[in-house]
Amino acid sequence: MSPMVEERNRATRPMPTIPELLRERSRTAPERELLRFEGVSLTVGDVREKVDRWARELDALGIRSGDRVALMLPNGLEYPLAWLAVVSADAVVVPLNPGYGESDLAHVLRDSGARLVLADPAYLDLLKRVLLACPEVDRICALEPNAEGPAPLHSVSAEIPSTATPPAEVVTIQYTSGTTGFPKGCLLTHGYWIELAEASREICGLGPDDVALTAQPFYYMDAVWNTVLCLIAGMPLVILPRFSASRFWKSVQENGVTFFYCIGTMPLFLLKQPEAPSVERAHRVRRVLCSGIPAEHHARLEERYGCPWREVYGSTELGCVLSVPFSETASVGSGVMGRPVPGRQIRVVDEAGDEVPAGVPGELLTRGGETMLAYHGLPEETAGWKKDGWAHTGDLVIADEESCCRIVGRLKDMIRRGGENIAAAEVEAVLSDHPAVRAVACVAVPDEERGEEVKAYVQLQSGASADPVSPEELLAYAGRKLAAFKVPRYIQFVDEFPLTPSQRIAKPQLIAGQPDLRAGSYDASIRSWL
Repeated sequence: MSPMVEERNRATRPMPTIPELLRERSRTAPERELLRFEGVSLTVGDVREKVDRWARELDALGIRSGDRVALMLPNGLEYPLAWLAVVSADAVVVPLNPGYGESDLAHVLRDSGARLVLADPAYLDLLKRVLLACPEVDRICALEPNAEGPAPLHSVSAEIPSTATPPAEVVTIQYTSGTTGFPKGCLLTHGYWIELAEASREICGLGPDDVALTAQPFYYMDAVWNTVLCLIAGMPLVILPRFSASRFWKSVQENGVTFFYCIGTMPLFLLKQPEAPSVERAHRVRRVLCSGIPAEHHARLEERYGCPWREVYGSTELGCVLSVPFSETASVGSGVMGRPVPGRQIRVVDEAGDEVPAGVPGELLTRGGETMLAYHGLPEETAGWKKDGWAHTGDLVIADEESCCRIVGRLKDMIRRGGENIAAAEVEAVLSDHPAVRAVACVAVPDEERGEEVKAYVQLQSGASADPVSPEELLAYAGRKLAAFKVPRYIQFVDEFPLTPSQRIAKPQLIAGQPDLRAGSYDASIRSWL
C-alpha cells in the first residue's frame, strides 16, 4: 500500500460501511421498497436476503477480501444486487462498460487484476475473445435475467485462487478516461460512496416519502450513488433500462418519481421531444440535480417541466464538490456551478500555483471530504493529481468573492461527448496502431446535441493526404478496438503536424484560425466530406 493510501486510511473518520447500512435498514424497515425495475419490486428485506445469498456463493467460489470482481451487466435488478453482494463479500467491484471494445476491455481487466467476471450472457462472446490477453481472469459467471428477479450464478470456467491486494476499505475500482492513455482506475471507498450520497440527500432534502429514478448505466457511478442514497434516505430507486427521451417523463409519471439526477446531453434530448403537458407536468418531481445544465435552456427546462433544476459539480476522483442551493432561484440560466458543499474547500490558482483574485480564471483545486484514495497502480499520476493536500481538477473556473464558481475551460486533454469522458490520447493510440498511419491528434468539436464530438487529424505514413486508406477504414478499425462513443465522428488528413519544442503535436496551433472545425472533415454521421 502506498504511503498516501496509508495516510488517507488513518485520516478517515469512523463511518458505517455499505453492508452495515443495508443490515441496519433491513432491521428497522425490512418491508420498505428499495429497488424497482420494469414492474418487479424488491423490499429492503428482499435485497438483504439476495445479497447475503450471493455473497455466500462468491465465498464458495473462492472470492476473498480484496479480490476484484468485474461486473458486465445491463441495467436491471441484477446489477445493484451483484454490486452489493461483492461489497458484502469484502471484495472489490470493477465495473465494465458493455460498450467496451476488445482493447479497452482487456486493459481494464488486466489493470484491475480481476479474477472473476459476472456478466450478462450477451457479453460472453466478447469476454471470451479477450481472455487470452487477460490471464488473471479465472472464471466468468453468467447472470441470466429472470422475470421474477435475478437468477443464480452460473459458472462457465474453473476455480479461482485468492489474490487479495487492495485494502479492504476499497469497494470499487472505478475506471475513468485518463489524459495520457487508457482509462485509469480510481480506488473508491465505503466513505466515498456514503458521503456522495449523503451530500445529495442534504442538497435536495430527500426522505422516505420520496422516489428516486436513474436512467444512467450502472457501470457509470451515478446509478451506484443513487442506490446508496436510497438506502440512506429509506426511499425506493426506480431503474430504467436506459435513457429514452421519448419515454422518460412517462416513466417519471407512472412511478411517482420525486427526484432524479441527469448529465450531459439528457436535458437537450428531452427538450427536443414534442411537448406533452399532460405527461410532462403531471408528475411529483420536486428536485432535479444536473451536471452541465445548458445555461441558455435552464429557464425553459424549469418552465416546461414545472420543477426546479440545480447544478452540481464533481468527478469520479472527487465525488461532489460544488452545488447550487435550491433556494437560489436567481442562479437559473447563470451557468454557475455552485459553492463548495460542506466539508470541502477550494482554491483557484494560476500556472505557478498562486491563488488568483476573484473574477480571474484559474485552475480549480479542492481538499476535504471523501475522495478517491489513489489511481490504481499509478503512484506518479496520483502524486500529480494531489499535491500538498490539494486535488487538481484540471478545470479552469472563475470564482466570485463568495467562492461561487463558473467553468470556463479545462487543462486536461479530454473530450466530453454526451456525458462520457474520452481521453484524446487513448483514441490517438489506437488509430496510430493502424499500419497506414504515422501520427494522430484528436480534438473536441463543439456539438449542440452531444456537447462535443471527437475529431481526429491523421497524418499517413506517406506524409500525403492522398488516399491509401479511407476514413471509413480508419473508423472501422477504431470501432473494433474502442467503445462506440470513443470512435471519432470527424476525420481530416494532414500532410504534417505543427510541433512544440519538445516535439509534441501543438494542438492549439493545429486548430488556430479554424472557426468551424468540421470544415474539410469526413463526417461519419453522413458518410461524406464536408
